[in-house]
Amino acid sequence: MDTSSTHQIVASLTRAIVEHRLHPGTKLAEQKLADHFGVSRTLVRQALFQLSQNRLIRLEPARGAFVATPSVEEARQVFAVRRMLETEMTRAFVRQVTPSRIKALREHLAQEKQAIDQQDVSGRTELLRDFHVRMAELMGNQVLAELLRELISRCALITLMYQSTNAAEHSSEEHAAIVKALAAKDEDTAVRLMNEHLLHVEEGLTFDRKLPTNDISMALS
Repeated sequence: MDTSSTHQIVASLTRAIVEHRLHPGTKLAEQKLADHFGVSRTLVRQALFQLSQNRLIRLEPARGAFVATPSVEEARQVFAVRRMLETEMTRAFVRQVTPSRIKALREHLAQEKQAIDQQDVSGRTELLRDFHVRMAELMGNQVLAELLRELISRCALITLMYQSTNAAEHSSEEHAAIVKALAAKDEDTAVRLMNEHLLHVEEGLTFDRKLPTNDISMALS
């Protein structure tokens, strides 16, 4: 098995999906993908299976693979689980805080701000998403980091598709406030801010935006 090719296909499709270049319900034809990536359909099939495990696509018997169409209720449930996990993560982070960890988070904040200022939609969505995973990584908890990646991917089809520029700027400001509380070792404030932040992201989604209809070749180019 060519794991590097499989990884490349998974990474490319994931980026196209969460950046809304492939919209929900799009059929992912194996042969088209094989031609685009210059690989066998077997490798494409392996990549699609991995994406189905991450809930980014759904595999239907006799019909093929489609970009997932998560419901609003599913997104609500994902956010509920994230709040449970991330408020406790924040509490633990305060108790383990070090100057180097705060420095790393501030560097991440600077990258967020730069991407927003440059209107880099791709960059900003990735950085805003990764802020939460970064906290887990800095704590050295890879299991938590992997859980958060999966949860964030599951809600990405809604949160990243329907988040406005203003909402992105607000999210970055809230990240900065969280880091300030972490640096001050203010556990109660940090936990409250993280919980409010996740609630604000959920409440700030706009579900009536028009969905584009790009095909696979356009989306991956």
